[in-house]
Amino acid sequence: MQARKHSIKSWAKADRPREKLLSKSPIALTDSELLAILINVGNREQSALDLAKSVLSAGRNNLQELGKLSVYDLMKIKGIGETKAITIVAALELGRRRQAAQALTHPVISCSRDVANYLQSLYQDHRHEVFVVLFLNRANKIRHAEVISSGGLTGTVADPRIIMRKAIEQEAVALILSHNHPSGNLKPSKADEELTYKIKEAARLLDIRVMDHIIVSNEGYFSFADEGLL
Repeated sequence: MQARKHSIKSWAKADRPREKLLSKSPIALTDSELLAILINVGNREQSALDLAKSVLSAGRNNLQELGKLSVYDLMKIKGIGETKAITIVAALELGRRRQAAQALTHPVISCSRDVANYLQSLYQDHRHEVFVVLFLNRANKIRHAEVISSGGLTGTVADPRIIMRKAIEQEAVALILSHNHPSGNLKPSKADEELTYKIKEAARLLDIRVMDHIIVSNEGYFSFADEGLL
């Protein structure tokens, strides 16, 4: 009887999240109802919607904050096991990638802002440093974007040899380097400057141009090219 009491199946059809989405539209559902669909089933003590509300609470009832939680963070919530946690993280990552793709509305890179909008969407929830390289063709269109390395809270190391090999594979004629600063501080470190110089010199030997190195955080972005550091 207890399980039946907490089951969404016992609700009126018009109130069930799945049926509500079908009869109306996704936009008609609350955040907790959409999460309940991902969670799928509850337990003896809580319905899927109850669990969804607990998940949102762990993210301070803010989807931006929720997106920063890892699988292991979510598994600390009573009633959220590995499968449910993985499903939630995967759904949030898809949303993040969709947002990042929408941010890059111009097929041709014309300024640092074009790239920064894209990168901020891509990096916004990372709590560690990630180094990404954009590989461009002759028309300044992005052929490929790839995470080269990821590190800890204070830094990551990118190997210029790996970047050059991938540039040749992608037939790139130009590169845009980028990484995030989870601390929010946008000032490039001495290590950032030295790494940029190494990659620029390695690329020059292959007649590949490093167009920019962009540092992003939730506070904004820093462009080496805009600041005359390239």
